[in-house]
Amino acid sequence: MTTYRIPFYGHLYRFFSVLLFCFIPNSMLFFDWFDLWGWSVLNIPVFILLNVFPSVVKQGYPSFRMRMCSHGNELLIDYVISSAVSLVYQTFFIIAFSEQNNLTALLFSAGICILYETVLLLNGLISVFVTSLQLGIKYRVLLLIFLFVPVVRWFLLIKIIRIVTPEVNLEIYRHLRNLSRQGEKVCATKYPILFVHGVFFRDSQYFNYWGRIPEELIENGATVYYGNHQSALSIEDSGRELAERIREIVRSTNCGKLNIIAHSKGGLDCRYAISELGCDDYVATLTTVNTPHRGCHFAEYLLTKLPEKVTNGIADKYNSALKKLGDTNPDFLSAVSCLTAKYCDEFNKNIHDSTKVSYRSVGSKLNRATGGRFPLNFSYHLVKFFDNDNDGLVAETSFSFGEQYTYLTTKGKRGISHADVIDLNREDIKGFDVREFYVNMLSELRQQGF
Repeated sequence: MTTYRIPFYGHLYRFFSVLLFCFIPNSMLFFDWFDLWGWSVLNIPVFILLNVFPSVVKQGYPSFRMRMCSHGNELLIDYVISSAVSLVYQTFFIIAFSEQNNLTALLFSAGICILYETVLLLNGLISVFVTSLQLGIKYRVLLLIFLFVPVVRWFLLIKIIRIVTPEVNLEIYRHLRNLSRQGEKVCATKYPILFVHGVFFRDSQYFNYWGRIPEELIENGATVYYGNHQSALSIEDSGRELAERIREIVRSTNCGKLNIIAHSKGGLDCRYAISELGCDDYVATLTTVNTPHRGCHFAEYLLTKLPEKVTNGIADKYNSALKKLGDTNPDFLSAVSCLTAKYCDEFNKNIHDSTKVSYRSVGSKLNRATGGRFPLNFSYHLVKFFDNDNDGLVAETSFSFGEQYTYLTTKGKRGISHADVIDLNREDIKGFDVREFYVNMLSELRQQGF
């Protein structure tokens, strides 16, 4: 994955800033310990300046959030180096000169050093904790637990720096790349994009189901809409809601047709709307993403083996919760039943694809269970038992559909999960740039006249 490269003068600036951070808290020993005035005039303004502007090198921050993330990360780098140097420096002087009746001055100097390093650490931590998307809960919690354990704290900070630095550099690189191709509008397809979510989720203005993908596409010229349908209904009912939404968008915008990108069950819902509800006149292309076109055997097993009381209890709790979140008539059991292999077999026999629509599909694979986040790391084993290779929910054999099929994974142990392929977790995956994948998808649609 390509990232922003810091120029040589940037590394030079980093070198001198670290020198200053090492010098300032330890320079108290160069003064008479009670001469705080002279020390303050020389050092406090520089210390404040470095805390506010740890770097003047990088350009092209895509947002204030990333500017602050970079700010905090660079302060943590300065802290790790300067605090290690300060520990050695202060320890040496306390041991070497403790017998010369100036132990009070030495301890006072060490106290000033600890105070300044603490300010540096807290400034960096707050900035990074609030703004980083790639820094998970685990390292945030571990650092808070071991914040006052010096050696462990340094190792954790180094790990955090190794997570956040690529995040910052990648976002800067992406922003600069988008600026460089701004005039090309590579995602400005002939027809707008309609994103259709999968089962058990809703479109929300507060948490986008498609992660950072829509924003990236819009920045590159795309026009984007959402299905806005309920989270859990049968394919027929979801299809009817989507058919109404498709006609509404085409009518209100006079766009003629739409390019649909549908994830998971959303792909089946769209196939029904296109073939059975007359939406083929309003759809140019349908791209299904990790859709179980041939169903899920493990879903069928669970529905038949779990006691009816258990399944009904789960369904009632889910339906009740979703009503509170805006669904008017959620139907958990109908939605799950539509994902079984038996149902999809009948569905494929009865639903005939329209010659007016170009169909293509995408699928992905987790290379091992731990590559996915909960609950996909748990369900992976169950799906693998019934269906072999999978994305944590859907088998690889179920993805392929239409004229063009793209199969995604990564080298090594990670892979790409059912959630990763739509950027649900906002995670940067080594070997797979999810946002650029969709940029390329739309660029191809544009080149093909869609």
